[in-house]
Amino acid sequence: MYEVSDERFEEMVDDAFDQVPQKFLDNMRNVVVLIDDYNPDSRHILGLYSGTALPNRVFGHGGLPDSITIYKSALQDHCHSEEQLAEQVRVTVLHEVGHYFGLDEDDLHRLGYA
Repeated sequence: MYEVSDERFEEMVDDAFDQVPQKFLDNMRNVVVLIDDYNPDSRHILGLYSGTALPNRVFGHGGLPDSITIYKSALQDHCHSEEQLAEQVRVTVLHEVGHYFGLDEDDLHRLGYA
């Protein structure tokens, strides 16, 4: 387990989003990024995309925003150094962004984001 302050963890999440190519960020609409300690269904889930993936949307899709939740305590439990935590945050953010764009677990695994 490796712990960091809330501020440092937010920086890691921001740094991970900075690594998402701009052309993808430009196409992300109505998405909120949340940080929580653990997923209520499993302490082992590191991140979660909730919403309708971009390829599955119909004309006029709207309403509540989609969300990407990054689970700080679960990630800290999984890591043993700041470098490892930053890398796992990066992989988790890219994994959940991938789900937004319609990638499934097999696609993400093949790309190294699983």
